[in-house]
Amino acid sequence: MSSNTDDVNALLEQDEAWHALEPGAAQDRLSVSSKGLDDTEVERRFQAVGPNRLPPPRKHGLLVRFLLQFHNVLIYVLIAAAAVTALLGHWVDTGVILGVVVINAIIGVIQEGKAERALDAIRDMLSPKATVMRGGRRAEVPAEELVPGDLVLLQSGDKVPADLRLLKQRDLRVDESVLTGESVPVDKNTEAQPKEAVLGDRSCMAYSGTLVTYGQGTGLVVATAGRTEIGRISAMLEDVGDLTTPLIRQINRFGRWLAAAILAMATLTFLFGYLFRDYALAEIFLAAVGLAVAAIPEGLPAVMTIALAIGVQRMAGRNAIIRKLPAVETLGSVTVICSDKTGTLTRNEMTVQSVAQAGEDYTVDGVGYAPEGSVEQDGEAVEPDDDAPRLRELLRAVLLCNDATVEQADDGWRMRGDPTEAALVTLAMKAGLDPESEHRDRPRVDAIPFESEHRFMATLHDGDADGAVIYVKGAPERIMEMCESQRGAEGDEPLDLDYWKERMDAIASKGQRLLAVAVRDAESGQSSLDVGDVESGLVLIGVVGMIDPPREEAIRAVEQCREAGIRVKMITGDHGLTARAIGAELGIGDGEKVTTGAEIEELDDAALRDLVADTDVFARASPEHKLRLVRALQANGDVVAMTGDGVNDAPALKRADVGVAMGQKGTEVSKEASEMVLADDNFASIARAVEEGRTVYDNLRKTLLFLLPTNGGQAGVVILAVLAGLVLPITPVQILWVNMVTAVTLGLALAFEPTEPGVMRRPPRSPQAPILSRYMIWRIGFVSALLVAATVGMFLLHYAEGDALDYARTVAVNTLVVCQVFYLMATRFVIDSSLHAGVLGGNRWIPGSILGIVILQLAFTYLPPMQLLFGTTPIGLVDWGLMLAIGVVVLLLVELEKTLVGRRMHQPGD
Repeated sequence: MSSNTDDVNALLEQDEAWHALEPGAAQDRLSVSSKGLDDTEVERRFQAVGPNRLPPPRKHGLLVRFLLQFHNVLIYVLIAAAAVTALLGHWVDTGVILGVVVINAIIGVIQEGKAERALDAIRDMLSPKATVMRGGRRAEVPAEELVPGDLVLLQSGDKVPADLRLLKQRDLRVDESVLTGESVPVDKNTEAQPKEAVLGDRSCMAYSGTLVTYGQGTGLVVATAGRTEIGRISAMLEDVGDLTTPLIRQINRFGRWLAAAILAMATLTFLFGYLFRDYALAEIFLAAVGLAVAAIPEGLPAVMTIALAIGVQRMAGRNAIIRKLPAVETLGSVTVICSDKTGTLTRNEMTVQSVAQAGEDYTVDGVGYAPEGSVEQDGEAVEPDDDAPRLRELLRAVLLCNDATVEQADDGWRMRGDPTEAALVTLAMKAGLDPESEHRDRPRVDAIPFESEHRFMATLHDGDADGAVIYVKGAPERIMEMCESQRGAEGDEPLDLDYWKERMDAIASKGQRLLAVAVRDAESGQSSLDVGDVESGLVLIGVVGMIDPPREEAIRAVEQCREAGIRVKMITGDHGLTARAIGAELGIGDGEKVTTGAEIEELDDAALRDLVADTDVFARASPEHKLRLVRALQANGDVVAMTGDGVNDAPALKRADVGVAMGQKGTEVSKEASEMVLADDNFASIARAVEEGRTVYDNLRKTLLFLLPTNGGQAGVVILAVLAGLVLPITPVQILWVNMVTAVTLGLALAFEPTEPGVMRRPPRSPQAPILSRYMIWRIGFVSALLVAATVGMFLLHYAEGDALDYARTVAVNTLVVCQVFYLMATRFVIDSSLHAGVLGGNRWIPGSILGIVILQLAFTYLPPMQLLFGTTPIGLVDWGLMLAIGVVVLLLVELEKTLVGRRMHQPGD
C-alpha cells in the first residue's frame, strides 16, 4: 500500500485521538496494510519524522553555567568584600573570600549537571530493540528506527518502544504505573475508546516506556520520539522552570536591602566626616571603607551553606536524601504536600480485605504479601477447616486457579506474577493453606488463561478422593452470567443476583477491586478444558475484595502534618472510588469529594485555583493535571511539596517547591527531577524531613540574630567615632578579622542546635514573611547598641587615660568578641531563657566554638606575626577580667529583654 509522506507527516503534526479510531481506520489513516511498510516507505517516513529518540534539551555551555552562578546578590556582596580587602592590600583575605565564591560556583555547576540527568533518564527508558512486521517479514530493528505506520509485535517482558494503537492482542497486560500511577497491570483490548477518555482509560493503546507483563499483541506505531506521551512529559519537564526557594528569595531581598543600606551609610558617613568633622580625605575614606567592611556579613553565605549541609546530614540519617541544598530549608515552610497514592501513601502491594459468601461476610487483616494475619468474622479469627468449610473451598479455589507465587526473601516476602493473583495466594496462606501441598494433592490438568475478551481464568484439577474439579475466577459480572446457583450454608441454592449486587456495592464503596470465584465438578476422566465447559452451570462460591492498602505509618504522618498546619492532598491516576476510600482511611479529604482528571480539564486556571483550596483528593490525573494542580496551589501562595515515583510525576516534581521521589520503587526520572529522595519510600519520612527543615530554618535565623548585631555593633562603632570626631576604635582590618572568625566559630555553632520542643505543633511560616521579623530587627538594634557601648566605652577608658592607640584598639576588639561569646549563649533560645535551659548544654559545638575563639583571640593578641598584621599588642589580666564582667552584663541584659519585650513582640509565626 503506497502513501504520501507529506500527508502522513501533516497528519502527525495534528493531535490525533488514535484511541478513538477503530483498528482498520487507524491503519487507513497511516496508509499501512497487514504486511507492514516496505523498506522504501520506511526510509521516506524516517526522513520526514526523524529518529524515534527524544530530542536533547537546550543546554548552556560549561562556561556560561559557571558564570551564571555569580548572578546572586549575596555573591555580589562577597565580591564587594573582596574588592574592599584588596583595596586595603589585605590579599590573604581577598584570596579567601574569592576562594569561597569560586567553590560555591563549582558546587552549583555540579548540582545543575545532576539535575539535567532527569531528561537523560527519560531518554534511556526507550526500548533499544523492537520486533516489527515490514513487507510481510518479521524483523528486529533498533527502536530509534521505528516510524509511524510500523507494525510492532509485543510479548511479555517487552518494553513498549513507541506509542501504539493496538490492532490484535491475546491476554495482553501492560504495566503503565510509570505513566498513570495505577497499581496493577492494565488489561488491553482493541476496541475504540471515547475521544475524551483519559490516559489510564485508553485500553486500546500501549505507550512508549511502559512494560508488557503478560500476553502478546500487535500494535500500529502512531507516535514516535517527542510526539509520544513520554516525549510530551520530557518536553513538559524541560519547560518547567526551576523555582527559587523561600529562603533564597528572602536572602536575595535582604541582600539587596543590606547592600543599599551599606552604600547609603558609607556615603553619608564619608560626607559627614569630610564636610563637618574636617577629616583628611584619605582618613575619612578609610573610615567609610571600614564601615562597609563592618556592615557586610562576609561569613553569612558560608555559614548558611554549612547550616544547610548539616541539615542534609541529619535528614540522611532519617531516610531523606537531599539532592539540592536549599530544599532543606524549604521543607520547613511547606504548607501543602501533594502525594501520589501508589507506593507512597500505599504499600504498592495488593491485599485482600473482604470475602463475601452467601449469608456470610469476612474481613482479612494483615497487609502486603506477607502471609501474616487471619480471616475474621465479627472480630474473631475463623478456622476454615472446622468453622467454615465453604470458606476453605473458596480459599483453595483462589490458590489453585492462580499462576502467581509468594516467597520469602532476605528482605521480606516477594511475589512473582500478577499482583492480584499474588494477593489471593497470600489470602490462602493466611488461613493456613500450604500452596505446595495443595498443588500436589490437586494437580492442575489443564487451564484457560485469563483473556480480556472473556475476563476469567479457569483451571481443571485432578482430586483423587473428591474427584476432578474446575475452579473459575474473574470479573464478577462475567462470572455471575456463568453461574446458575450459589453455595449456601445448607448446600447449593438459586443464585440471588440482588443479594450479590448489594454485597458487591458495599465492598466496592470501600475502593476495593472485586473478583468472583466459582466452581463445578468436572466429568470423570476429563483431561482438557475449553470455554464451553465453563460458560454455564457454575456454582458461585463467593466474592473477594482487594485493595492496595495505605501504610500504617503514612496514616500517622498525615495526622502529624495536620497538627503542623500542613494540608495533605492525594493526586493519583487510579480510579475515583479507590482514591476516595484510601483518602478516607488516611484522613485526607472529607471522605466524599473526589475530583477527576476529566473535571480538571473543564476548568480554567482561575476556577482550578478555587477548587484546590477545598479539595484534597484527585483521581485519574494525568501528568498535565498534576502540573496544573501544583501551579494552582503555588498561585494561591502555598509552598508545595510533591511526592511521586513514576515518570508521570516528574514534571510536577520539578515544578514543586520541593520534589520528593521514592528511592526504592521510584524511577530514575522521578529521582533526578526531585530535590529530595526518600530512601525508604515512606511518606512518614516526609514529616520527619519537615521537622528537620523547620529546625534548619530556626537555626539559620538564630545565626542571623547572632551575626547581624556583630555587624551592626561594628558599623555603629565607626559611625559613632565619625560623629564624635574620634579616631577609629577598630581598624578595617581588625573588623574583617572579627567578622570572619566569629562567623566560622561562634556563628557556625548555632547551626548544630537541636530541634526545639513543639516545632511540629506550630503553623508553617508564611512564604511572604520577611526573614527578619519586627522583633528580630528590634533585637539586632538592641544588641548592636550594647556592643557599641561596651566597645567604645572600653576604648575610651584606655585611650583617654593615655594608653597607646594600639593597646586601646586591642582591648576594644577583644571586648567586642567577649561580648559576642556571651551573646551567643543568649541566642540559643530566641524567646525562652537560655539560663533555664543551660547556656552550654545540649549542643557540644557551643563549648567547642568558644574554646576555638579563645585560642584565636589569644593568637590575635599575643603572637608577633598577628600583632604585625593587625596592629595589636599584649594586654593585662585586669582588662581580661573587666571584659568578662561586661560580657556577663550583656548576657543578663539580653535575658531580661526577652522577658520584658520579647514575649510581647514575638509572634508564633516569627
